[in-house]
Amino acid sequence: MSILSPIRSVFSSDKKLVYTVKNIFGFFPDNIALYSLAFRHKSASQERINGFKVSNERLEYLGDAVLSSIVADYLFKKFPYKEEGFLTEMRSKIVSRSSLNKLSRKLGIDVLVKSEISGTGFSKSLLGDAFEAFVGALYLDKGYDFTKRILIKRVVEVHFDIDKLVEEDTNYKSQLIEWSQKEKIPIEFRVIEEIGNGYGKQYLIEVLVDNKPVATAQDYAIKSAEQLAAEKALVLIDNEENLTS
Repeated sequence: MSILSPIRSVFSSDKKLVYTVKNIFGFFPDNIALYSLAFRHKSASQERINGFKVSNERLEYLGDAVLSSIVADYLFKKFPYKEEGFLTEMRSKIVSRSSLNKLSRKLGIDVLVKSEISGTGFSKSLLGDAFEAFVGALYLDKGYDFTKRILIKRVVEVHFDIDKLVEEDTNYKSQLIEWSQKEKIPIEFRVIEEIGNGYGKQYLIEVLVDNKPVATAQDYAIKSAEQLAAEKALVLIDNEENLTS
């Protein structure tokens, strides 16, 4: 960390954000404008020259790549004898949208995000997107090595139980498909309704087992809604099998 960073923070135009980043992640930002942008959702984008609207989308794109690279490197070294499939699944468990949403709330990022979305929509992918944008800002501000150190020491090793993740199977859709293949019972995932529009649009998914609807769920992404619906279906199937066994 530059010895000038704490000095600059005293004269920053956004002292609150500077010290919030310091409290959460343990460092003083150099370019606070990057972090301010990272927490600005596209629904609250600011229009600039030539109609170009500024939001955190570009930083999210960059942060997604940086975060994925860092987590992949961490897992590759932590599990030197595991195959590619295992490493890919473990990385997905850490960087999935659901995981990053929960992480962002735990870190307190939800209070930093500037958004025009209200209600339940605020708790969905918006928070995970903001964390990825923060990673993009951190990378541009401090470089790859510093970003890697912060993410591993202050995030991955503090907020993720890696041993528990190894044992955890969170792909409920995959589990349901495996069950259907084993039992030779057809299943189908169907979008039955699109609710709302714009940034708040949600998808209502229905799961059919043997052509009969057994569970529904809705979310802001089709894949997330399918996972939620599959989880509900598995609970119902497990309860029914326990009753008949």
